Amino acid sequence: MAVILITGCSTGIGYATALTLARGGHTVYASMRDPGRSPQLKETAEQEKLNLTTLPIDVLDPGSITDAVTGILAKEKHVDVLVNNAGVGAWGSVEELEMDLFQRDMDTNYFGTVRCIKAVLPGMRERRAGTIINVTSVAGRLYSNFHGGYCASKAAVEALSESLAQEVAPFNIKIAIVEPGIVETPIFSKINSYPDQMLYPNLKRYMSIFTASLENHVQPSVVADVINDIVAGKSDRLRHPAGPDAVPLLNWRSSTPDEEWVNSVNIDDKTWIENMEQNMGLQVRKYMEAPQMPVFH
Repeated sequence: MAVILITGCSTGIGYATALTLARGGHTVYASMRDPGRSPQLKETAEQEKLNLTTLPIDVLDPGSITDAVTGILAKEKHVDVLVNNAGVGAWGSVEELEMDLFQRDMDTNYFGTVRCIKAVLPGMRERRAGTIINVTSVAGRLYSNFHGGYCASKAAVEALSESLAQEVAPFNIKIAIVEPGIVETPIFSKINSYPDQMLYPNLKRYMSIFTASLENHVQPSVVADVINDIVAGKSDRLRHPAGPDAVPLLNWRSSTPDEEWVNSVNIDDKTWIENMEQNMGLQVRKYMEAPQMPVFH
């Protein structure tokens, strides 16, 4: 069984992953910015008598990462698996989105991942063993309007992961990328506000895609199962799409020429709706007039 450190475990994918791995017999350190604000994970672990410990890590704070990893090493002597899951996401056009939201996405999703990797990598290199799993998104390879900051941060993690995989291969350290599709998590109820009158068209299309996709109610446990399989050594692949829509979305993008992808925003609403319904199976029509995100807790 492995000693596993996971970031971003207060809700969603991190929460589900922590429980899945602990239920599998692993020693799990489930981190979040403030464990006191999310007591459910600890309570569930105690009820089920799982080997799961919650601890504070703010991936924006290098000191909190160092303190957490030092504490784990003092008790366990090593970290076998790091799951970089903590993440945020902003919505809006490049011109209208505030600069601090671009910086927040990059600092959390990309630099936060780098900070955690650098904290565990020396021990893994010395032991010549370890696995680092970086949770990105299909948005790391499929770029869309009004999602530029988030897509850029996830694409950066994709690039970092592929580079890192080559560096650490001689030390028997494995790197895996997990790319969830649209999964029902609280991130969709935490979106930033945007102007009532935007300078750029088609936001309603973008919001409708997500709202229609969330009707499928894909649970975070789907991603947790993929991560569990990686930890169990069931796959040696670098990239792991996760969720029923992940591969179709990535195939849609890879099969579409760049210029066609860019210019697809210029088709009329009627044609766009028909394309989404026929080609992607997304019932977006009813959301085009009121494309508001549902709230998930």
